[in-house]
Amino acid sequence: MTLWQKIIDSIYPAGSKACGILLSHSRSVADEALGIAHRLHLPLSDEEIESAAMLHDIGIIATDAPGIGCHGKYPYLIHGAVGADMLREAGADEKYARIAERHTGAGLTAEEIAASGLPFPGGRCYMPETLLEKLICYADCFYSKGGDGKRKSLGRVEASMAKFGADVLRRFRVLDAMFGEKAAGGSET
Repeated sequence: MTLWQKIIDSIYPAGSKACGILLSHSRSVADEALGIAHRLHLPLSDEEIESAAMLHDIGIIATDAPGIGCHGKYPYLIHGAVGADMLREAGADEKYARIAERHTGAGLTAEEIAASGLPFPGGRCYMPETLLEKLICYADCFYSKGGDGKRKSLGRVEASMAKFGADVLRRFRVLDAMFGEKAAGGSET
């Protein structure tokens, strides 16, 4: 059994709706990230990519999101920060905790959090910094936890990012330049 599976099993009730959604969504993100890493020959191991993707949303269970089977006390928006604390408590490598807290959207700046009055714990960076953090953040943008589970088009992701402002869209486009189809000389469909 992998470390990520042990951590998930210790937190999520087997067979629960929340566990099923977490595993399905995280597997899609893992497959996307692994595909990108292989296509671009990124200097990351498959094991660390899979672990990062499977653990990035661990905190959803502690949020108030009944539509995905989560009945916790925290707002869904901060599931990454809550998940980072859960991973630290579980003894996971700090790089996975950092990915959990930095994967939301295209990252969040302290200025955006303050200006919007978002309920994030203070004193933390919510912008992806490492290659692995950026890869998981990017791959996650293409998959929702609800709906049909299919990969979103680049246009749909960009439209979603644009709703949060030009800076967020710009940051996503920087990630797309790093990891998207055009990064390998192809074209996005």
